[in-house]
Amino acid sequence: MKTYRIATIPGDGIGKEVVPAGQRVLETLASSGSSFRFEFENFVWGSDWFREHGMMMPDNGLDALRGKDAILFGSAGDPHIPDHITLWGLRLKICQGFDQYANVRPTRILPGIDSPLRRCGPNDLNWVIVRENSEGEYAGVGGRVHQGHPIEAATDISIMTRAGVERIMRFAFRLAQSRPRKLLTVITKSNAQRHAMVMWDEIAVQISKEYPDVQWDKELVDAATARMVNRPATLDTIVATNLHADILSDLAAALAGSLGIAPTGNIDPEQRYPSMFEPIHGSAFDIMGKGLANPVGTFWSVVMLLEHLGENEAAAKVMRAIESVTANPALHTRDLGGKATTAQVTNAVCQHLVCRPANDCR
Repeated sequence: MKTYRIATIPGDGIGKEVVPAGQRVLETLASSGSSFRFEFENFVWGSDWFREHGMMMPDNGLDALRGKDAILFGSAGDPHIPDHITLWGLRLKICQGFDQYANVRPTRILPGIDSPLRRCGPNDLNWVIVRENSEGEYAGVGGRVHQGHPIEAATDISIMTRAGVERIMRFAFRLAQSRPRKLLTVITKSNAQRHAMVMWDEIAVQISKEYPDVQWDKELVDAATARMVNRPATLDTIVATNLHADILSDLAAALAGSLGIAPTGNIDPEQRYPSMFEPIHGSAFDIMGKGLANPVGTFWSVVMLLEHLGENEAAAKVMRAIESVTANPALHTRDLGGKATTAQVTNAVCQHLVCRPANDCR
């Protein structure tokens, strides 16, 4: 029997609630007739670790993760610690340390969930956003001088390399090629950013020639926000820079009903290192410990984790369980306008996984 070694990093806030829920779903799946099992190791890194040790994770933390098959991550963020410390000290340290250069964020309207777009049908909003995850606006290049003085100056420099842009473009074109519509939209801002973004556009044209069966177009990021709202059916696969995709994917999740249902995968496509999967919501300290967190984003991230491991049948089984639960308004959490708890949603998904046949679940 195949054993997958999974690292769990709950992190901060509601991450400590949804990651154990995700682990429970994986354990339930493995115990219900699967040909594989999971071996979990939990890492208590995050803001509490920072308060005790002065860092978000140990200096040798990447070595502890290196041999894992995948990582299930919760969230990073604490109202008492500056955001740049929590982000760079944990999540980005892992993403960049393991060269997880493709951030993949699927978005669609799940059964039973209302979209703010009243005229939008379930098939009109079915996107995958590919976010360049290793450089761009989050390269970490910049600094501050003359702090506290009237002449204080600060810089953050967006760094794009030909190698980095080429690999994310190829990843996006391949992903678009694998989807039924074979449609890709490249997000840019080259009308204003006339160096790096112009190179981004030029490389998109070059890479497109390798994928003649993919139809593609280019959209300025500001116009893309309006297109996502007004013409969602014209989009399918979307590729954008680190910052642009970060913003657009939150808009996409909100248009699909809630940030609480949205997943993401930080992928090393070459599988040199473990990839990391997480819900896109934050630490949400305002609801921490109240049992109100929506675990669906984590469960969908589990689906992506299983797909990455090549367990596509198991991934489809979990996705069907998620859809059966979201289709029931009584199992909607507060962010979806309901009153269900984290535990109730988790129990319902697990129940669906063990039902035989699945359509006997109630």
